Amino acid sequence: MTVKHSNEVEAKNVAAGKDTTIQVLISAQEGPNFALRKFSMQPGGGMPLHTNAVEHEQYVLRGHAKIGIADQLYEVKAGDVVFIPEGVPHFYTNIGAEPFEFLCIVPNKEDKITIVDEAAC
Repeated sequence: MTVKHSNEVEAKNVAAGKDTTIQVLISAQEGPNFALRKFSMQPGGGMPLHTNAVEHEQYVLRGHAKIGIADQLYEVKAGDVVFIPEGVPHFYTNIGAEPFEFLCIVPNKEDKITIVDEAAC
């Protein structure tokens, strides 16, 4: 069992992202089935079009962003829930004036991230 404050977890830059950080709040070593991550994208920041080998369950904490999932575009805000199936191309762009933050839950399986288009965020 683990209890900690999110401020105690180091935020690391997302290599493929622009002005984007990730905190691994519950790692694969702590949770037997899922990892819990928190992403933060500064205004104008985002992540390019990419695919993952694992599904994503997401909950938006704050901010406003455009998300592309497959061939659909969505505008999301605090309180929205997003599901991205494994292997489906997706991207994020913060279109608001404040940081865009969301929780992302992924299964503890091997994940391969493939950048599809670096310009599509």
